[in-house]
Amino acid sequence: MKILVIGGGAREHALAWKLSREPDVESVICTPGNPGIASAARCLPADVSAPGELLAIAEAQAVDLTVVGPELPLSRGVVDGVGFFGATE
Repeated sequence: MKILVIGGGAREHALAWKLSREPDVESVICTPGNPGIASAARCLPADVSAPGELLAIAEAQAVDLTVVGPELPLSRGVVDGVGFFGATE
């Protein structure tokens, strides 16, 4: 399974670290990430306030699941995309 984690803070670092250690997870990608997250996931640059950009990354990377950490992309409707996990309210 390929997983995309959206965000670049401590919460997303913890998520990427834990997910990278799961036996069924092939790879973890984080956008935008940070140098600490890079030890557990491949980081790609992106604007977390642009849902279209995040959806394009998820499609281009052929991820199976996207986990959204920050509130900003959630408030902009990014979880309306297929295979995205995050709060809706």
